[in-house]
Amino acid sequence: IGNEVLFAAADCTGHGVPGAMVSVVCHNALKRVVREFGMHQPAEILDKVTDLVIETFERSAHEVKDGMDISLCGLDMSLMELEYAGANNPLWLIRKGNQQYSEMELVMELDGKSLYEIKADKQPVGKFAYREKFTYHKLKVEKGDVIYLSSDGFPDQFGGDRGKKLKSKAFKKLLMELCGNDIHSQKDTLDEIFTKWKGDFEQLDDVCIIGVRI
Repeated sequence: IGNEVLFAAADCTGHGVPGAMVSVVCHNALKRVVREFGMHQPAEILDKVTDLVIETFERSAHEVKDGMDISLCGLDMSLMELEYAGANNPLWLIRKGNQQYSEMELVMELDGKSLYEIKADKQPVGKFAYREKFTYHKLKVEKGDVIYLSSDGFPDQFGGDRGKKLKSKAFKKLLMELCGNDIHSQKDTLDEIFTKWKGDFEQLDDVCIIGVRI
C-alpha cells in the first residue's frame, strides 16, 4: 500500500477440517480489512479482523473456539520504519551491536549481534474472554537488520536424542547463528535442521518462518 509492504506469519489453532475453516475465515477477513476497508496500521487491522471473525463464527450453528495467532508487520523502506502488532506471536529483530531500546527487549547476544524481541499481546484473533485492543508498535530499522516472524511449529517440535521440544531459546540461538547467511540459504539450512531434529518423531504442527533482511 503506497510505500508500505504488509506481511504476516499467521497460524490458526485447531486441526483438520475445523482448523482449515478457521484459516479460510481469518484469511478472508485480513484481505477484506486491507482491501475493502483500506486499513494498513497493524494493530487496527487485527482489531477489525477480530470483529469480523467473531461475527462470522457467531452465525455458525456450532460454537467455534479456535482463532488465529499472528505477527503482522508494515515495512516502509522510504522512511526506514517498521510497524508491528501481534496476537501471541512476537517479532524478533537481529542487529549488530548491543544498544538498549525502549521499544524492544534485548534477549540474546552472539558474535557481536543482538536479538531483540517485541512481545505480542497474549490473546488470539478470535473469541477471547479478556480481549483488549491490540498494541501498536513502531520502530526505526537500519540497513543490515534481519526481522523474523514465526509460528510455534519449529520450537514446539519433539525430537533430538531425548525426544523433547526444541524450545524457543534454542530456536532464537539458531536464528542468530544463521542470520548472516544468504536469506535463501537460511531456509534450506532450517529445513535440514528441522528434519534432523524431528527424526522419527511425528511432525506436530505447521512450520512457518519468515525472514526479511533490510
